[in-house]
Amino acid sequence: MKIEEEIKQEKFRNEYQKATINLLFSYSWLLKRHKDFFKRFGITEQQYNVLRILNGQFPDAISTSEIKKRMLDVNSDSSRIVDRLALKGLVTKRICRNDKRLVDVLISKKGLDMLGKIDRHSSELDGIVSNLTIEEAKDLSELLDKMRN
Repeated sequence: MKIEEEIKQEKFRNEYQKATINLLFSYSWLLKRHKDFFKRFGITEQQYNVLRILNGQFPDAISTSEIKKRMLDVNSDSSRIVDRLALKGLVTKRICRNDKRLVDVLISKKGLDMLGKIDRHSSELDGIVSNLTIEEAKDLSELLDKMRN
């Protein structure tokens, strides 16, 4: 459905405003679908993002400050997210050997298993944007990269 129909607005100041509104609306739409998907696994999309980051580091640990730098949502409280993941047994925490002020985080076996379980359903996440061809998805990604430069 076109953005004009979705938000019941026919006029925009210009195509840049229309594109911005469409991006914001689409972000909210996509976030809702991701939220519903991850809810089935008992985690949030931010918790999944941290598990993904830790999986990429595995078998090495990484500090919470480094996790924050790599997160998709830069406003997330990585320490709080890690604490919640630790309570679920999905990560382990330890004081950093090099800097006692930092906490190192490592994905646990249970966390790796959770990612495996989610990965088995990843086609559902991909399906959210499956109205696009592979080439269109690539073009969209390139356009978004260009916009941020």
